[in-house]
Amino acid sequence: MKVVRGVPNHEVLDLDYPLVASALERFVREELHGRGFEKAVVAVSGGVDSAVTLALAARALGPGNVHALSLPHRDSSPESSAHARLVAERFGVELETVDITPMVEGYAGQTPGITPRRKGNVMARARMIVTFDKSEQYRALPLGTGNKTERLFGYFTWHADDSPPVNPLGDLYKTQVWGLAKHLGVPDEIVQKAPTADLEPGQTDEADLGVRYRRADVILEHYLKGYPDAYIVGLGYTPEEVALVKRRVNQTHYKRHLPAVAVVSSTAINEFYLRPLDFRTDD
Repeated sequence: MKVVRGVPNHEVLDLDYPLVASALERFVREELHGRGFEKAVVAVSGGVDSAVTLALAARALGPGNVHALSLPHRDSSPESSAHARLVAERFGVELETVDITPMVEGYAGQTPGITPRRKGNVMARARMIVTFDKSEQYRALPLGTGNKTERLFGYFTWHADDSPPVNPLGDLYKTQVWGLAKHLGVPDEIVQKAPTADLEPGQTDEADLGVRYRRADVILEHYLKGYPDAYIVGLGYTPEEVALVKRRVNQTHYKRHLPAVAVVSSTAINEFYLRPLDFRTDD
């Protein structure tokens, strides 16, 4: 990325989206085939991230090899389910609906005083229970849908949204996911709506985060590449925005890593023992 004076800041994150789409389709195919899978399962929320993931999976594997899941709760927005159906139809993938209300309310009913945010996290984890069970049923690997901005901010339910073993969007900022969505033909009403996890009525991502994605993404890119705060502020961002972005990244580092394991041997997993792929030298 380079800064281009006189060009809107978010445009410096633009990518060659046809090339990115081709690379991510190949990534999906190779990662699934390397694990012995021919099919994928995607939990479709009605948002742009899961829509793009579904589109990439359908292009990579063929629509008949992709299982789309709509997993509403009674508190979910009706628009979310409608948009899940819309995107599944757009990319020719059959959509299965599983209502998670009984699962979530069964636990909530035994937990007096549960807050809306806590129940929202239970919803997210219930959705992963269904997704992984359907993975077993269909012999289809779950695909993750989290983007780079959410991952850097720790803005996801721990051990839920981050659980699937293959994630094609994990290195794309939200701004870039929007660009890729337009290239792939995701319906405009999904691309243009306010992003929301839909875990609580009226909740939106940007209200939770305290900064707009298009501003956060440029700040993140400069921060990760080592630009000083004063330089980023000079691009038109406030000191408060820069501090907020840095604080969210630094305080959620633990959510982006596997469990911390005490090393007591010379064969500790991911310390000394690595998967065979890490040693592979052939193409």
